Amino acid sequence: MATHAVFNQAKPLLDYNMFESDALLQDLIKRYGADWAEDRLKGFGLFAGSAFGIGTAIEANTFPPVLKTHSRFGERIDQVDFHPSYHHLMTASIEAGAHSLPWTDPREGAHVARAALLYMAFQNEAGHCCPVSMTYSAIPALRKQPEIAAVWEPLITSNAYDSRFIPYFQKTGVTIGMGMTEKQGGSDVRANTTKAVPSGAAGPGKEYFLTGHKWFCSAPMSDAFLILAQTQKGPSCFLVPRFKPTGEKNAIFIQRLKDKLGNKSNASSEIELDNALGLLIGDEGRGVPTIIEMVNHTRLDCIIGSAALMRQSLLQAMHHCHHRAAFGKLLSEQPLMLNVLADLALESEAATRLMMRVARSYDKAETSTKEAQFKRIVSAIAKYWVCKRAPMAVAEALECFGGNGYVEEGPMPRLFRESPLLGIWEGSGNVICLDVLRAVSTNPNTLDAVVDELDSALGRNRRYDMFVASVKHDIKALKTAPATKAAAASREKSARRFVERLALALQASLMLRDACEEAANAFVASRLTNAGGYAFGTLPAKVDAQKIVDSAYSAKGFAG
Repeated sequence: MATHAVFNQAKPLLDYNMFESDALLQDLIKRYGADWAEDRLKGFGLFAGSAFGIGTAIEANTFPPVLKTHSRFGERIDQVDFHPSYHHLMTASIEAGAHSLPWTDPREGAHVARAALLYMAFQNEAGHCCPVSMTYSAIPALRKQPEIAAVWEPLITSNAYDSRFIPYFQKTGVTIGMGMTEKQGGSDVRANTTKAVPSGAAGPGKEYFLTGHKWFCSAPMSDAFLILAQTQKGPSCFLVPRFKPTGEKNAIFIQRLKDKLGNKSNASSEIELDNALGLLIGDEGRGVPTIIEMVNHTRLDCIIGSAALMRQSLLQAMHHCHHRAAFGKLLSEQPLMLNVLADLALESEAATRLMMRVARSYDKAETSTKEAQFKRIVSAIAKYWVCKRAPMAVAEALECFGGNGYVEEGPMPRLFRESPLLGIWEGSGNVICLDVLRAVSTNPNTLDAVVDELDSALGRNRRYDMFVASVKHDIKALKTAPATKAAAASREKSARRFVERLALALQASLMLRDACEEAANAFVASRLTNAGGYAFGTLPAKVDAQKIVDSAYSAKGFAG
């Protein structure tokens, strides 16, 4: 029909190389010594931005997993069926090494290269990144029990994705899940009621029987799970395989799958353990310190995922605005829209720079006490702030589309639904901020590595210098133990503000040292002072918004 001519609509953003189109990512790879992985990153970036890869991501969310508790003969099977597209995504990420690279090739920049892989995987499809992340993060915890790690690590680090529902010792590669939270406890894992009793002799590496209910168990089709359960000495960490060494299915029963806001491709479940066989990792009563090794690495992945969602939503908004016109010119040429896009670009760049700086500390932590200190505290600081900013940034990017952004056929609803999850995963905002306070109270010098990082950018911007002086005053006050319960309560009430200021100062430090002068000064003016507003799109008028937008959008290899 003549009335149905379609014009002034942006085409879908397809068939671009997600690595080659991202000048910032390429720069960070070189800056942190991971340029040896460029060919691997280009290859994965080609898949992640391809029409096939994006179509696969859409299908995996359109057809979510389905639980089958019983076979047609009435046998209890506890099996989750996934759409073939989900398995294709898992295959692509695992073959690229997003689950294992630092463990299989622990050279300079390995965690940075792996962060870049996961950054692109999250942009393509976030749900499958959950089992990829947990599999990667399990290695440091399992290494607390070397004889168990010797059996499982070769399978975990294999680049073969084997989705067959068979015993682990018959597979070419395995994935690992985790179960900590229970319905009565949530973040208070010491309130867990799941019990573990030794099958014979007790102690590290020995067999126990676990009985209890886990309120959240993501990726329930994993081949084994790190589970917290109570022994006579307190919360302890166990590796609970899907199948027993005899080949018999372990007593892990999936009660239901969670109907979640987003993350639809990934199965999250409630499970029952009824005398399930588990192997003790570490000492009895030391479960939380043992599993925290896994949690810290998954917190890094929360930062990566949130930064990735910001980047992808920004890219989608820029693509739309460069191809849609209103009032006689492209949206990207409208001064107010340009301010919005530039502001979102600053947020995305600062998040990505902080994310990669944290990943860099994971590479250096074993040989540098300072970097180990930085890794410990900034993993929490960055996790809090970047994850908090992601939903707001994605929502603003969605608004750039107008009504088109709210329609499920487009990419923005899925990105938006994913954006709050990472703020909850591995500790919601309050838990993370309390963790920062706890770390400082345990060791008052915990933040020294942060101060050193902030000092490295002094003298480049007067506003930044004043902000850092104020942050240092807060740090000094925090090193003194509160004299009364009221003072302790007051400090706790202010924890979010304190962590927020630390994160902003760290981002500004990185921007001033490594970003272009225009972007760095705009970030300081809009985030550290009152020169900007509370919403995105309120950068000072003197900021060269076009230059900031061009640096984020016009990169080699981008088919825009």
